[in-house]
Amino acid sequence: MLVSEYNYDLPEERIAKFPPKERGSTRLLVLNRETGAIEDSYYRDLDQFLNPGDVLILNDTRVMQSRLFCTLPDGRKRELVVLEKHGDEPQRVMYRGKLHEKDILNINEHKIVVAKLLGNGIAEVESDVPLAELAEKYGTVPLPPYLHREATEDDKMRYQTVWAKNMGSAAAPTASLNMTEDLLSRLKQKGVIIKYLTLHVGLGTFLPIRSDKVEDHEMHSEWFRIPEDTVAAISHPHGRVVALGTTVARTLEYYARTGKTSGEDNIFIYPGFKFKIVDALITNYHAPKSTVLMLAAAFAGWDNLKKAYEHAIDEKYNFLSYGDSMLIC
Repeated sequence: MLVSEYNYDLPEERIAKFPPKERGSTRLLVLNRETGAIEDSYYRDLDQFLNPGDVLILNDTRVMQSRLFCTLPDGRKRELVVLEKHGDEPQRVMYRGKLHEKDILNINEHKIVVAKLLGNGIAEVESDVPLAELAEKYGTVPLPPYLHREATEDDKMRYQTVWAKNMGSAAAPTASLNMTEDLLSRLKQKGVIIKYLTLHVGLGTFLPIRSDKVEDHEMHSEWFRIPEDTVAAISHPHGRVVALGTTVARTLEYYARTGKTSGEDNIFIYPGFKFKIVDALITNYHAPKSTVLMLAAAFAGWDNLKKAYEHAIDEKYNFLSYGDSMLIC
């Protein structure tokens, strides 16, 4: 299976460069994965498409202010993105600009030393205080590079879900950015069961697929935890299990195959995958040839998904992190 098969033409003007003025005012395309039928709607009307007894699972991770601007001793500027840390492993960063091993980067009175270059713009580093503390104090929002802009004060709130709780992600679970407290309240009133899990979105979100064959790509691990009450809700659901975002879908399907409720998740979902838990998926529009596009294609069927994407482009939907969403059911 070739990566090049999972491609489409994404016009630059269809990429949402900023969040909508009002959270939740975005559009929603509803795709029936059995028939391929498409319906245009709005995210705020999601409650019309979910039923009493459905279990909606949300990711309660919180995005770190992980983008750090540093300087080399000669004054040259370098940009770092602090990546997720697993247990006792070395701290890693993505970097922009040329670096060498043993380079010293300064941020205010603190120093970060480049210990090892790993390739693909990633390095292991050491610092006089934990990088998580530096990020919390001096960092900014790690906006996706395709936005081609600096983060604003508005991004600090809008690149975070309204229920964000457990600090640790290097990027937002973007399908959740359009969800509002009002919509959650209406879903609960209708009888939809709301449960949570945690998956810290990490390195795999940033890295492109560099192999020609889909099967040759190796996903990086991301830390997750599924609480007992969520496990109980998905074990004997009275309705559908609805994943809000690909991060939730990956976590649930990893649990289905391993029985693990916490640890490291490196599952790669692509067409041919058989879903065991997820019955419906709410997700944003993804970049061509990306791992998240392949997950959506595995769930909807690539022919159905590609037609839905073409429809969305024709109807001027907004794409990627700050864009519109789709419900695949």
